Amino acid sequence: MQEDVYDLYQRGIALLQSGDYAAATVPLKRARELEPDKASIREALGRALFHSQRYREAATEFDALASSAPTNDYAHFCLGRALQQLGRHNEACRPLAIAACLRPERAEYRAYRDRARRAAAQLRPA
Repeated sequence: MQEDVYDLYQRGIALLQSGDYAAATVPLKRARELEPDKASIREALGRALFHSQRYREAATEFDALASSAPTNDYAHFCLGRALQQLGRHNEACRPLAIAACLRPERAEYRAYRDRARRAAAQLRPA
C-alpha cells in the first residue's frame, strides 16, 4: 500500500509541476484517502485545488494541515489566501496574521494579511 501512495503522490506532483492542476487533484485525492495524515500529500492537494480555483476544497485541505501542524506558516498562508478568494476576508485575517507572525521576513505574507484586514474593515457596518 505504501508504494501505491508514493506512486500516486509522485504522479500528482509531476502533474502539479507541469501546471496540469485539475489532473493533479485526481491522484493526490486518492493518495490522501489512503494516507489522510500525510502533510506532504495534503499540501500538494491543496495547491492543486487552489490553482484549479476550487478554493473551498483548498481551504479544507489547508485548514486540516494548519490544524495538525500549527507552526506551518505556509499552511496558514494558503488557508488565508483560499478564504480571501472565497470573499471570506474576516476569516482570512487570522491565518494570514499567524503566517506573518511565524515568518515576519516574508513580505507577501504581510501584504496579504494587510489586504485581508482592509477588506474585512470595509465589510463591517459603520
